[in-house]
Amino acid sequence: MNSFQLVAQVVERESLRYTPAGIPVVSLTLTHKSQQLEARIERVVEFEIAALAIGEISGKCNQLEPSQTYLFTGFMARKNRNSKSLIFHITDIQMSEVSHDN
Repeated sequence: MNSFQLVAQVVERESLRYTPAGIPVVSLTLTHKSQQLEARIERVVEFEIAALAIGEISGKCNQLEPSQTYLFTGFMARKNRNSKSLIFHITDIQMSEVSHDN
């Protein structure tokens, strides 16, 4: 199964664009910061991740507030067929009740 959830904030958002087939697309950069328990040791985790929203969800992504924390749901895929890099494809967004620092 390829399912990914992330509590994050938007740090960068490109302008809404359209594929040649007329499908709306928006690219984003998300930032995440939390504390995770690993081998019984608290670890601070911070990273940025490239994300993509295609179709209906792109309109919602295009209106997200950078100062707000959201729960993003989706899946991971290669950036393109020949790439080894991954990109997070967003399929759902909800306001997060979890603070960005947890």
